[in-house]
Amino acid sequence: MSSTQSTANNNLHKLGLFAITWPIFIEQLSHILPGMIDIFMISHLGDAAAAGVSVANQIVVFFIVLFSFIGLGCSVVITHYLGANDKVGAERVASNAIGINICLGALISVLTLFFSNQMLDLLHLPAQLLPYAQPFLALMGGTLFLEAINIVFASILRAHGHTREVMLIALGMNLANIALNCILIFGFFGLTPLGVVGAALSTVISRFLACLAYLALVKHLIQLPLKWNALWLFSRSNIAKILHIGIPSAGENLCWWTSFMVITYFIAQMGADQMATFTYAMQLSMIMMMLSISIGIGTEIMIGHLVGAGELDLAYRQLLRSLKVGIALTVVMTIAVVIAAKPLLSLFSQKPEIIEAGASLLLVSLILEPGRTFNLVVINSLRATGDARFPLYAGIVSMWGIAVVLAWLFGLHWGWGLIGVWSAFAIDEWVRGLLMYRRWKSRAWEKYAHATRAGLQQA
Repeated sequence: MSSTQSTANNNLHKLGLFAITWPIFIEQLSHILPGMIDIFMISHLGDAAAAGVSVANQIVVFFIVLFSFIGLGCSVVITHYLGANDKVGAERVASNAIGINICLGALISVLTLFFSNQMLDLLHLPAQLLPYAQPFLALMGGTLFLEAINIVFASILRAHGHTREVMLIALGMNLANIALNCILIFGFFGLTPLGVVGAALSTVISRFLACLAYLALVKHLIQLPLKWNALWLFSRSNIAKILHIGIPSAGENLCWWTSFMVITYFIAQMGADQMATFTYAMQLSMIMMMLSISIGIGTEIMIGHLVGAGELDLAYRQLLRSLKVGIALTVVMTIAVVIAAKPLLSLFSQKPEIIEAGASLLLVSLILEPGRTFNLVVINSLRATGDARFPLYAGIVSMWGIAVVLAWLFGLHWGWGLIGVWSAFAIDEWVRGLLMYRRWKSRAWEKYAHATRAGLQQA
């Protein structure tokens, strides 16, 4: 390893988890804020409108997760190249990733635009929610190519350590979304109120502005040569590296979302009020989840660089430190949300039964969220070493064999309702979390890290 390479990786390691992670947390929080803001503002149109948009948004998020497999893969591969001090290799991977997501985003946008009704029918959406869900999904889904491009740009910037810049773009996008929501949903300044269509338009416009900002930063900060022809010069070797990490990673995420959508179908059978309660509780739960996701991504960046530099012992210890920090912060944040649950839920609904039920769900999160932290932090670290398949296989078994089965058993069959569903989530997260932790402690991932290093040297 050259002295320049060693210095670069030492500087990254000295930068610390907090310095890398806090901008990622703000950025990740900003990703969910458009949905939360939409739900909050639309809830003033009625609980049915909020529940309908929430279900439609699940389909949108499902496709966003699908796009993320290229972002996940390219981010890890880029950190490996940068750790090995190969900037040209990192640029080639970035260009290929952008080209792939442009194609994938365009395809999904067209399908969602023309088949939004059929997608909602698959979830057996209650008839009274369809007038709110369908127009929202058609407009949001029809412009998903913007989010596909944004995801890969953000991944490239984060892999290069520019987490603060990504955070600023995300914040700017949310400020634009809030302002446009006020104008378009409720018809400020004399405009015609557009309701749920206005919420969708606000998000689309803010995503477009974010895309322009990402484009400028990628060209300015990392001098990526974004030539149109270069985006389509696909390298089989680079794509294979991206997919080796990206497909299992996205498969694990898609597995979670598909199981989550099946569980949402169970909840839809419980009635509109239960669907609204679940919708509002999930908005607050996502805040807690974002903290763990952020620590996981920050740790992934650090470990990816360390793997590229061959520092496996440092990588091993970094995960253990990150996990301790993640669990401690998650517990503190969950306690804060539980204490403030009723006032927060009252921002979404005025129905006492919805507020009481939502607060009870969030109380179970005191058990749920630490288990989720195990998953989100350790899985990202395993992915950074190249060990991406184990989380996928464990996830398939646990999400479908535990979360879905127990959600049906507890929630519907035994009649526990939403508490049963939330309990099923908690059991699934703890089982997978402990499995991931055992995998890391066994150091079985080191053989994948050595293979990754060998692949970089051959490229």
